Amino acid sequence: MPLSDIYMIIGFSLAAYAIVANDAIQTLGTFLSSNSERPWWVLWLYACAILVVVFLYGWFLNFGDVTYGRLEKFPMPPMGFTWLHIIPPLAILILTRYGVPVSTTFLILTVFTPGNLGAILQKSLIGYVLAFGLASIIYFWAAKGFEYYCLNNSCNGPSKFWTSLQWASTGFLWSQWLIQDLANIFVYMPRHLSVGLLLGCLTLLLILHAVLFYFRGGAIQGIVTSKTNTEDIRSATVINFLFGFILLFFKEYSKMPMSTTWVFLGILAGREVALTLRFKHREFKETRKMVVQDVLKASFGLGVSVFLAMTLPPLYNYLNGVDQGNTAMQQEQKIEHTQVGMLTKDHPHAEAIEKARKAVTR
Repeated sequence: MPLSDIYMIIGFSLAAYAIVANDAIQTLGTFLSSNSERPWWVLWLYACAILVVVFLYGWFLNFGDVTYGRLEKFPMPPMGFTWLHIIPPLAILILTRYGVPVSTTFLILTVFTPGNLGAILQKSLIGYVLAFGLASIIYFWAAKGFEYYCLNNSCNGPSKFWTSLQWASTGFLWSQWLIQDLANIFVYMPRHLSVGLLLGCLTLLLILHAVLFYFRGGAIQGIVTSKTNTEDIRSATVINFLFGFILLFFKEYSKMPMSTTWVFLGILAGREVALTLRFKHREFKETRKMVVQDVLKASFGLGVSVFLAMTLPPLYNYLNGVDQGNTAMQQEQKIEHTQVGMLTKDHPHAEAIEKARKAVTR
């Protein structure tokens, strides 16, 4: 097996584990905390059933592309996979170990195509501001009475209606998150998966999610449980729907990947600020400190991402005597070729176009 393929498999495995441990908890965190009395495998079966549906639907719909076209501007490395592609998921594992909500979108994708960093950063920051603003408005005005009721009636337990609605909201949010973040994992795989790769990757993801559910989320789960009343199923339902609709909006907005971490933190921050101002259940400076700490943790992860994206490719090129200008040109050509390939597959006369293209290139 070529060394590049070995690096590809190692990179995919590490990225899958790191992203499941770090990013998936943003979506499933409230689900785990509000269903702590249920067996872990019940929650796992529900989440993985949705994962399989989203995975297979994307594969059938997009000619084997399970990322829903979000890697169109992130071609396979022109020089093949190398050791530098292993470093980003390792960094995620280390940061996750200490509970840092690092953005895997920045840390992994920007190493493959540093030129897309600005577009990813812009979309992610817009997502944070939008999430913070919506959460602040909703929880300051519309959800005041609702959250007050939940806080003062938490001992009564939710009804079957709220339990069903919370599971539905989790399924909706989980599907939207998968459509956004599968790109962070499958950037290590061919853009169109064969049946063998499809089954192998899916099996690995199911096993990794079993580990996540068995350990109830790990260190990142503390960011969720430290917020006001997130263990309540009714509160968790509102958070899930809000998060899911924001991701749905950005899914339709553009195919450029974004950091769901920043959207998640924006929702939690806006919610916590609004509830503090309304209920005054804690000092505002305490809430401000909590919000700032979450942002600083995410910013630290962003800083690591930018550092790796800016230093790893030039370092590799220098150590291997690769001309960086030629590498950039090859990457641009590969992006153009990928986009043309996607267009021809969607065209009603795709076969004729492909035959004409081959005839011209002979």
